[in-house]
Amino acid sequence: MSHHKIFTLDNLSLQDFDSDAELIPLLTPEDEEEMIREELPESLPILPLRNTVLFPGVVIPISAGRDKSIKLINDANAGNKIIGVVAQKNEEDEDPTKNDIHKIGTVAQILRVLKMPDGNVTVILQGKKRFEIDAVISEKPYLRATVKEVEEVRPGQHDTEFLAIVDSIKDQAIRIVKESPNIPTEATFAIKNIESHSFLINFVSSNMNLPVGDKQNLLSINVLKERALETLRYMNVELQKLELKNDIQSKTRFDLDQQQREYFLQQQMRTIQEELGGVSHEQEIDDMREKAKAKKWDEKVGEHFNKELLKMQRMNPQAPDFGIQRGYLELFLELPWNDYSKDIFDLKRAQKILDRDHFGLEDVKKRIIEYLAVLKLRNDMKSPIICLTGPPGVGKTSIGKSVAEALGREYVRISLGGLRDEAEIRGHRKTYIGAMPGRIIQSIKKAKTSNPVFVLDEIDKLSNSHQGDPSSALLEVLDPEQNSAFYDNFLELGYDLSKVMFIATSNNMNTIQPALRDRMEVIKMSGYTIEEKTEIARQHLVPKQLKEHGLTPKDYAIGKKQLEKIVEGYTRESGVRGLEGKIAQVVRHAAKSVAMEEEYNKKVTDQDIVRILGAPRMERDKYESNDVAGVVTGLAWTSVGGDILFIESLISKGKGSMSLTGNLGNVMKESATIAMEYIKANPELLGVDPEVISKHNIHIHIPEGATPKDGPSAGIAMLTSLVSLLTQKRVKKHLAMTGEITLRGKVLPVGGIKEKILAAKRAGIKEIILCHENKQDIADIKAEYLEGLTFHYVKEMSEVIKLAVTDQKAKNAKTL
Repeated sequence: MSHHKIFTLDNLSLQDFDSDAELIPLLTPEDEEEMIREELPESLPILPLRNTVLFPGVVIPISAGRDKSIKLINDANAGNKIIGVVAQKNEEDEDPTKNDIHKIGTVAQILRVLKMPDGNVTVILQGKKRFEIDAVISEKPYLRATVKEVEEVRPGQHDTEFLAIVDSIKDQAIRIVKESPNIPTEATFAIKNIESHSFLINFVSSNMNLPVGDKQNLLSINVLKERALETLRYMNVELQKLELKNDIQSKTRFDLDQQQREYFLQQQMRTIQEELGGVSHEQEIDDMREKAKAKKWDEKVGEHFNKELLKMQRMNPQAPDFGIQRGYLELFLELPWNDYSKDIFDLKRAQKILDRDHFGLEDVKKRIIEYLAVLKLRNDMKSPIICLTGPPGVGKTSIGKSVAEALGREYVRISLGGLRDEAEIRGHRKTYIGAMPGRIIQSIKKAKTSNPVFVLDEIDKLSNSHQGDPSSALLEVLDPEQNSAFYDNFLELGYDLSKVMFIATSNNMNTIQPALRDRMEVIKMSGYTIEEKTEIARQHLVPKQLKEHGLTPKDYAIGKKQLEKIVEGYTRESGVRGLEGKIAQVVRHAAKSVAMEEEYNKKVTDQDIVRILGAPRMERDKYESNDVAGVVTGLAWTSVGGDILFIESLISKGKGSMSLTGNLGNVMKESATIAMEYIKANPELLGVDPEVISKHNIHIHIPEGATPKDGPSAGIAMLTSLVSLLTQKRVKKHLAMTGEITLRGKVLPVGGIKEKILAAKRAGIKEIILCHENKQDIADIKAEYLEGLTFHYVKEMSEVIKLAVTDQKAKNAKTL
């Protein structure tokens, strides 16, 4: 139940009654009978209440601030003092209309009007009887409506059930007053002195702490007995809330007292122990000492642990350093000192695991098997540090799990991407607040053995800052000659990492500092071919996605031809992450059809792929005809594998200048300059007229200008483009080339040959010009990937021109 409040029409304001005002007596049964007999006027001015409901017989003070409300009160006070009071549906409405107020309200008599200094008016109202709005007849200057009386069904005088409900309401009201600290106890006298049953129900309903909507519902109940029961239900809920609140406060106070009691007892016990010469936490220290006996650490580590344990024993348990020391010693006990898992040297089993989990990657699998073979023969070999480098999505990280399973070792991985704090590797000194060991030691603790397979992911993405250089901190970790005593700042002792098998992964070896790169055995992982991707999808990706989407191979099948279509038309990458995403998209479509019980093709067709994934988008690396002079197909290496690029040249009247566009790097611009200078120096050899060069401007462009391009490998393509342009002769069809050039006319080898060859084959190229020294790179590629390709190996630029530039005039050839 709530206090007496002055309910404002505009914003609820709490004001006290004037102490000199007359007392307003409680309603008697005689008064109630007289009010019932009073006739209802045909129409009434309607006063909307913002945040309360007036019940018959109840007296409430209201503060009015709206102009309409003040005028209504003044007019009524000057007349018969009778108004209609209804509750607003939304208390935020500033100017409620007929649709914004409830239909059921209460006729009220104005008992007193007080004008406040701020211009507001406070009016004291007493409810008379309920009414229902029949029709609003005007809205200005305030609401006025025709009304009709609402009949109230009252129980008989001897209805024992109703009398019992009324007694319960009175008892509950008294209990609520006692339980609530905010309601004065004098309220019990008012409740006990109410004689009228209906007024008691209305009085309690008006003063309960209920939302306006609930109070309006009570007012709208026509059967008095039902209204009494509903009121009693609300009172029971409020009483339970009050009792629960008081119970919680009591428990909280008890808990606080208990804590204080325990604190004082502990203080006294500590004082007694200090007087007797002992210290607290002896049991904890004894437990640590027992655990230390089971550790396999060497004598030096054991001495250091015992020394630190004695230091902890002398510490005050309430000191901040005590917790740090406890954490330090717990780390010693949790680290697997000289605990090694037993390696499994079944090489055939290891080969099966590697082949099962990874398709292709022959060099990597071969190196792992070689390592296992040597380890089996010697059994004391220090673990090598392998660095797998290659484009994203080719399986560098996941190979670590397969190696761990093949060896029977634990597997741990940390991501070094964006790491810029040396303490992440070496840890903090334990004197610092929040100090903790580095990630290396933490991972060893997690592995619970000292010889796990440890994957250092994204080692090329380490960065440095004012907090140190993490890549330099890794020098000790990845040096087999030093890591037998790796020093962690928190541990303050050397830890043997020599039996750990570190596998680092990177996308680009150029960003790794030379000293760190020198400590690792680099294994290059090139991109997959279309055939390899198709097999990976068939053997691994499709079963995985079917399982993840709750389907079985019986529910959905993607054929080899359709997988090849997805690879060629919708992905352009060296790895298979994008491919897995596209397969997941196709499988999701089937999962939706299964869940919605729709018809679908259980065997995917080409039309299904186009319908689900849209039209193929990855067609821009296809070969284009080069009938025009100066157009040459080059080969490029990108972070996502090989690609082809087109070099275009244009000639116009001018003074012999050359311009370059296409977002080219410095090395690429220099290649164009070298090619031009070589042509100027050897015009007769290349069949070029020197007069043409001096009287024309040349523009070289490499399309896809938004993509940065750099490197020397487009040198021979630029030379061929310029010779074709200056002679207006067409370049040989279906021919691509890559190689660096020098001013002496030499052709130098370039890298990324496998990726470039695969890109050329995808694009429909049939002949490729390479440096003679790149012949060995071709020998390392499987013969099946080279079918349909012819290779020309050159040493001089003149050989390139003879092979590439034909004697046929180009289309729309210019006369120079």
